Amino acid sequence: MFLRINQRLNTREDYLDKLDRDNIPATATLYSPVGIKLKKPVPVEYLPGFQDGLVSVQDLAAQLAVPLLELEPGTGQRILDACAAPGGKLAHLLETAGDLCDVTAVELAPARAEKLKQTIHRLRLQAKILEADVRTPELWWDGGQFDRILLDAPCSASGVIRRHPDIKVLRNAEDVQAATRVQSELLAALWPLLKLGGKLLYSTCSVLACENDLQTGAFIAAHHDARADTIRAEWGLPTACGRQIVTGQEDMDGFYYARLEKV
Repeated sequence: MFLRINQRLNTREDYLDKLDRDNIPATATLYSPVGIKLKKPVPVEYLPGFQDGLVSVQDLAAQLAVPLLELEPGTGQRILDACAAPGGKLAHLLETAGDLCDVTAVELAPARAEKLKQTIHRLRLQAKILEADVRTPELWWDGGQFDRILLDAPCSASGVIRRHPDIKVLRNAEDVQAATRVQSELLAALWPLLKLGGKLLYSTCSVLACENDLQTGAFIAAHHDARADTIRAEWGLPTACGRQIVTGQEDMDGFYYARLEKV
């Protein structure tokens, strides 16, 4: 079980001390400076300060997204979280950038948008949250291009199969094909919203190439102004367009990241 501390309210060292006082064995994570790994899972109500927003539950692989955005707090960057619910990455983004960036979050499903608002409220954060389909920007976009876009795309969730083994019977080939169509539509709709020199971080909790490198590779091939910005990291495995974490690798969920730059 991995946690992410709310760096606006406390430090990792302080929270590790709180866990130690409550006899919850834990260690700092290697790849995330705000991550903590519990030796054994515990109910969230046992976590000190959870309801007060001191900490969130988030897999280590998911905690790697925000650093890859290469945010520049204080420069007035406009940032879009395109498929924001349930809000873990959005919260991490806000905890990192604070009030120094202009952040907009979009979520299509009303129930998921409500859960997103609850998450942000618990962590004492604020963001502009819109209920809309990002594939139709003419219905919600104000016309101002973004410096950074986070697209945590709907996918097969094949990367979290160790925690949700029912995926083996709940997913079929048609589901994956439908997901790849939506991913392609999202990329095409969001690309015009990105500034020249801006970066779009595409991520999935999938280990399937059709949702990952084949998807981003096809997009780059079809867009002369898109290039893969190489991700250099000590985690995961390098791919043609991004970086892949295999399910269970260093206790992480399976995840894929590709950082696309508009040139």
